Amino acid sequence: MILPSLSETAVALHVPVAAMGAALAIYLLGLGAALLVYGPVSDRLGRRPAIVCGCLLLIGGSIGCAAARTLPHFLLFRAIQGIGAAGPGMAVFAMVRDLFAGEAARVRMSFVVLSINVVPMVAPTLGAGLMDLGGWRLIHAAPLVAALTVLSAIPHVEETLPRASGPVPVGILGPCRRILACRAFLGHALCNAAAAGAVFAYITGSALVFIDVLGFSPTAYGLVFGASSLSVMAGAALNGRLTARGICPHRVIGISLAGATLLPAMLLLHALACPPAASPVIAAMAGMSLAFGLVSPNAMHGATEASPEAAGTAGAVVICLQMIGAAIASDLVARFFDGRSALSMAAVMLGACLAAIAAYASLARPAVLVPLPPRSHTENPHDL
Repeated sequence: MILPSLSETAVALHVPVAAMGAALAIYLLGLGAALLVYGPVSDRLGRRPAIVCGCLLLIGGSIGCAAARTLPHFLLFRAIQGIGAAGPGMAVFAMVRDLFAGEAARVRMSFVVLSINVVPMVAPTLGAGLMDLGGWRLIHAAPLVAALTVLSAIPHVEETLPRASGPVPVGILGPCRRILACRAFLGHALCNAAAAGAVFAYITGSALVFIDVLGFSPTAYGLVFGASSLSVMAGAALNGRLTARGICPHRVIGISLAGATLLPAMLLLHALACPPAASPVIAAMAGMSLAFGLVSPNAMHGATEASPEAAGTAGAVVICLQMIGAAIASDLVARFFDGRSALSMAAVMLGACLAAIAAYASLARPAVLVPLPPRSHTENPHDL
C-alpha cells in the first residue's frame, strides 16, 4: 500500500527515494522473524491469542508510522507493523490445518492464499486513493482499521487447536529445526519462498518502472497494478477447480513454474534490446500473478501436510521463508534499479523463478520409481 507514496514519504522525511526501499524490506523481515515465535507459541496456547497480540501490535505500529518525523522512527514502526501482521497471518494457515486434511485442506488453502495475496495486489490502488484524500500518512490508517475489524470479530471465532493449553515452549528453534530436517517440507517451503520473491520483485519494480521511468501518476499506477494483478485471483480459482478434478499438485506446480520462468526471461530480453514500455511489464506482472496463484497454495499445502503434528510452527516457518525471499528480492530490485529500465526487476524475477524450480526439483518433487525386472523362475529365493 505504501508503494505509490515512496517518493512523497521520502520528501517528507528528508531522505533520498532510494532509502525508502528499506521500508518494504524491514516490514517483511519483521513479519518473518516474528512468525518463528508466533508459530510454536500458538501450538501450545492456541490461535486466538496470536491473532489478538498481532492486531494490537499492528495498531501501535500504524499509529507510529503515521506520526513519524524521521526515517529511523518510520522504519522502527514499520518493523512493528510487520511483527503485528505476523500473528493473524500465521494463525489462519494453522487453523486450516487444524480443521481439515488431505484434498479438503488443499482446497481451503487455495482460498486462504487467494485472500492473503489479493490484498497486496489491490493495496497500491487503495494506497494511491488514500494519498489523494490525505497524503502518505493517511495510508497507515488502513491497517489500523483492519486490525480493529479483526479484533471486533474475535468473540465469534472459536479456538481450533485441540487442548489449547500448556506451558510456553522453552525453545523456539528446536521445533523449527525438526521441521526443516524434512526434505518434503523444505522443498515445498523454499519453492514457495522463491516464487514469492519473484512476485515481490515485480511489486517493488513495477512502482519504480511505472512512476519513475514511464512517468505514471500514483493513481494511474495503482489502477494498472490492481488490474494486472487480479490474475492472482484467477490462479487461485483455477487451482480450486484443478483440485476438484483430482489433478496432481506436483503437475500444477511444475507446469506453473515453467510458464512463470518464461515471462521474466522475455521481459529481460526486452529490457536489454528495447526502450522501456508498459505492455511487456504488465504482461509479466499478470502472468506471474497467475502462476503464483497456482504454485503457492499447493506448495504451502505440501509443506504443512509434511508436519501435521505442528501446524502452527510449520505454517510459521513457511511464511517466514516467504517473507525472507520477498524481502531479499525487493531489496535487490531497488538496489540495482538503474532509473531508466525494468532490467533489475526482470533479472531478479528470473533468478527467483529458477531458484523455485531448483528447490522443487531437488527436494520436493516425488521420486520416480523404477520397476524391478521380473523374477526368474530359476532364481533362488534365498539369494534375495
